[in-house]
Amino acid sequence: MKKRLSNLTIANVPAAIPRYDRRAITPGIVHLGVGAFHRAHQAAYVDACLADGEGDWGIVGVSLRSPDTRDALKPQDGLYTLAIRDSAGEQLQVVGSIQSLLVAPEDPGAVLAALTDPRIRIVTLTITEKAYLRAADGTLDSAHPDIVHDLANPGSPKTAHGFLAEALARRSIAGTPPFTVLCCDNLPANGATLHRLLIEFAKLRDADLGRYVADEVAFPSSMVDRIVPATTDADRARIADELGLEDAWPVMTEPFRQWVIEDRFPAGRPAWEKFGVTMVEDVRPFEDMKLRLLNGAHSGIAYLGLLSGHATVDRAFADPAIRQFVDRLWAEAIPTLPQDAGLDPTPYTAELAARFSNTALAHRTAQIANDGSQKLPQRIVASALARLEAGLLPEHLSLVVAAWIAACAARGGSLPEGHFTDPLDAALGDLFGRNLPTATMAEAVFDLAGFAIGHAERQKLIEFVATHLVHFKQGGPKLAFAALGIGKDPSGLAE
Repeated sequence: MKKRLSNLTIANVPAAIPRYDRRAITPGIVHLGVGAFHRAHQAAYVDACLADGEGDWGIVGVSLRSPDTRDALKPQDGLYTLAIRDSAGEQLQVVGSIQSLLVAPEDPGAVLAALTDPRIRIVTLTITEKAYLRAADGTLDSAHPDIVHDLANPGSPKTAHGFLAEALARRSIAGTPPFTVLCCDNLPANGATLHRLLIEFAKLRDADLGRYVADEVAFPSSMVDRIVPATTDADRARIADELGLEDAWPVMTEPFRQWVIEDRFPAGRPAWEKFGVTMVEDVRPFEDMKLRLLNGAHSGIAYLGLLSGHATVDRAFADPAIRQFVDRLWAEAIPTLPQDAGLDPTPYTAELAARFSNTALAHRTAQIANDGSQKLPQRIVASALARLEAGLLPEHLSLVVAAWIAACAARGGSLPEGHFTDPLDAALGDLFGRNLPTATMAEAVFDLAGFAIGHAERQKLIEFVATHLVHFKQGGPKLAFAALGIGKDPSGLAE
């Protein structure tokens, strides 16, 4: 039986290892939501800074729900293998920037102690869209049971809002400067969005705390990008053979990575720009391009891929109909991007096409398909509404929404490998069981998910989605594509 990856066993592994004394590192960052994406992205950037001599930026990782990451990495002293894969091969790197791991439900007091440590100057988050607990109108869902709990029990919170508010309150009382809160989730204006939500939460606790969060705490927005497929048992076995050591949770990723951050850090920050991070005044143009071109295409590939029987992105993207559809989707979305921000979508989409074709990643379409009701508003619906406002048709954008609905309805039936979930699963199941007319059902799904609430073009978008749903119901993706002329135009360009 192989030994476990750890500080004691790392010296002779055939991989890049931390080039610094981990014992000399002190914590400067608490990260909430320490999953695979964080370990492939932010933690890798911080690892480079630590190797460059910035030893006061170690990471305290916090899991808000599950102990799985802590249980995997604690016996490894927080070390894990990052496997950077493309069609040409695989490069292994052992990352050491995570110093300790906490599980919030087990010991919320320990998490609050970490957050109030004066050495902590930045709190980063990758907690996924659904964990921001927004109501249909985008405001804080103050009736959510976890929010109600946190307001009544500030010393033992469950949510990111509760932990941040209580830690900031304690730091204020102690005279400790506030940390900067850096959101790294795929939300439009993610820093400003989290700031607004936390102000709402803090005001429900105390008006003075609400003013403090509003006036004294920095919330720069950021845009993150790196494809990180789920780790499989086969990945674990392969990495163990290559290292000669067991790694309970290596992380798979691609060579490409991008991080764009608004440069507002009153308490200081690592010199991330030395390692490829783009520091800007306004992240919104970069965010829009990524959300609408990469994430939007990813969602389309996921749902259409699942409905067409493709288990991974590369296989779906190799399907000529889906490939042509993605080109047309980009042609619709690009005119909705800011036109005066210096963006260059043509090389960007060419790079995306190469990334989607990476056969080494095996990025599962079902993984991308998770939580569509939370992801589609910023990835697809916003672009579709912008086109309608401009008097343009959202034929391909609206097809993605219809494909999500069709894929949700098909789970448990004819959908291959469609084991994805959505926060609205129970309500969607009830809705699908009512056998409503297609147009009525489409509108009911929009109401349930809160898509385009109050928007003047909402009904037109629902009509487009309903038309596509009829095609999916009558003939699946093949008929839905044929109705758009996909397969007839070899150029793959929108007419």
